[in-house]
Amino acid sequence: MRAVGYQKPLPITDLASLVDVTLPKPQPRGRDVLVAIHAVSVNPVDTKVRISATAEVGSWKILGWDGAGTVEAVGPDVTFFAPGDAVFYAGALGRPGTNSEFHLVDERIVGRKPVSLSWAEAAALPLTSITAWEALFERLRISDSRSSKPASILIIGGAGGVGSIATQLIRQLTDLTVITTASRPETQAWSRELGAHYVIDHSKPLAAEISALGIGSPRFVLSTMGTAAHLDEIANLIAPQGHCALIDDPGQLDVALFKRKSVSTHWEFMFTRSMFETPDMAAQGQLLNEVSSLVDAGRIRTTLGETYGAINATNLRRAHAHIESGRAKGKIVLEGFE
Repeated sequence: MRAVGYQKPLPITDLASLVDVTLPKPQPRGRDVLVAIHAVSVNPVDTKVRISATAEVGSWKILGWDGAGTVEAVGPDVTFFAPGDAVFYAGALGRPGTNSEFHLVDERIVGRKPVSLSWAEAAALPLTSITAWEALFERLRISDSRSSKPASILIIGGAGGVGSIATQLIRQLTDLTVITTASRPETQAWSRELGAHYVIDHSKPLAAEISALGIGSPRFVLSTMGTAAHLDEIANLIAPQGHCALIDDPGQLDVALFKRKSVSTHWEFMFTRSMFETPDMAAQGQLLNEVSSLVDAGRIRTTLGETYGAINATNLRRAHAHIESGRAKGKIVLEGFE
């Protein structure tokens, strides 16, 4: 089968950083489904792994977590899916990725593709939807009835993949006021289009930007980028007894800044369930089915930003370079093998 991989970490400008390769077609076992991949999207995790992890000697490391495709075959213990089913999912960190014609994934973290979306539109959603859903409803518990009303949430990085889907989920499933950050006119417009009540500029001091809105301190903060740089500002702007969740990788996180306000801190890592095969691992497949239903009901939309053509090394290198530039709006998707 065709795939795109690499053997050692290299800058994306190096042609060997991602290479077209041919590999054996995998076979499903246990609870695995074998998916014929039709579309993939690129996430920051792809670039982080590419510059830090080396392939095993004599093999290729295959990246890619978001995928949408058709079930080709199933393992003997599979009960949720059958050959021919259209699915979408985000895969597992410790297994080969979706940048290949065929891909093995545990059925428990797979959802049914929204029927109203194309393969490319569906491939833009899984990883960011899982991350946003878990961060909002399982870590921050924004729908908890004990939260005082009215309340607001600040999303730092509102135009990125997670921020884009989080904004929609909050607007559709809660009555929170949504404040997002974006620094460019096009990303600010994108965030407003997705439902943000207010958009502020994260290149300016956030506490002053929030204060100028005149709506009080947000009870919740979801930081998707630049948490280390914004930590002092978050501590200043968040409401006492507030809740902060982050998804990025600050070198250090001095949560002592939150002590005087009794702010709870949560780290969201959507690979935790699959990495440790937690008892509730199937919750990811279930939440993807809920996202699929919301899409088909017209309540939320795909966060596809750009389509980069076929799934090959040249196009994936372009996508990685754009992600690394920090200027992505929505999700970058690749579709089909030439």
